[in-house]
Amino acid sequence: MLINASDAALSEAEWREWLLTTDHFGVLAVNNLDAAHAPMMVPTHFTLLANELLLHLATPNPVWPHLEVAREVGLIVTGDYAYIPTYWRAPHGTVEEDGVPTSYYAAVQFLCRPSVVDDSREKAELLGDQLGGFQPEGRHAEVRADGGPYARMLPGIRGLRLEVLRVDAKFKYDDSKSVEHREKVIRYLEQRDRGVDRGAARQQRRRLNEIGDWRHFRENS
Repeated sequence: MLINASDAALSEAEWREWLLTTDHFGVLAVNNLDAAHAPMMVPTHFTLLANELLLHLATPNPVWPHLEVAREVGLIVTGDYAYIPTYWRAPHGTVEEDGVPTSYYAAVQFLCRPSVVDDSREKAELLGDQLGGFQPEGRHAEVRADGGPYARMLPGIRGLRLEVLRVDAKFKYDDSKSVEHREKVIRYLEQRDRGVDRGAARQQRRRLNEIGDWRHFRENS
């Protein structure tokens, strides 16, 4: 993932806090055993615990043979995205139709070492951790390998632990543009209010408040 200096996360805390605003749903990317074919891409929920991602998939999922031999895999989460049209980005005093469009988005990409979980007790523990993250209010039965409503279903899934080796985080919101330009686009996004425009506007405003003028920020950081 290309990350320009003005798009980079300001800290680890920034991407971790952003992830808390998402549904922890991303795309797992695994190299194909046959290099002539595209990588395996699996949309999935995941749980982030410290330096590890937890997830599970159905046993018949065709990705497993590829995962079993993979040394590294990727998982990417994107959100708060918006298409920014030409006429929003034209420099002041120029013909607005000549502006250059772009995309705004936030993305966190994990590079991980995978470990497949097949032991029933370990799968139950993994599922318990996932339920604790996704359903903190409780209201579910205990996940056990030796009884309860979920035990008989455990053979139908396999668990996956992903040790995080590296994280690349990107917040692409025109931070290198002038303060006035970014404030203008925020207003346009809020007025258009389509899809997740307001989420993109919130991210741009947050970054604007933290960075201010990019040239000054870069010189002083």
